[in-house]
Amino acid sequence: MPGRHFLTMTEALRDALLNDPRSYNQVAKLTGLTRTSLMAFAEGKRSLRLDLADRLAAFYQLALLRIEDAKWVN
Repeated sequence: MPGRHFLTMTEALRDALLNDPRSYNQVAKLTGLTRTSLMAFAEGKRSLRLDLADRLAAFYQLALLRIEDAKWVN
């Protein structure tokens, strides 16, 4: 799809975290990740291990989707 920009997993997770009105402490308690890890990830200072990214994605109800299976909403 020319002209389409797909978010990376990192971008999608970071966007969800940064737009969450809850504090890092609250998200940490709800996800089991540490506040320090969440803050460092949100600030772009650290990446997340894949198992932690999975947990955060599940919390924000994010999933990978094969591009060819995507249905575009205009």
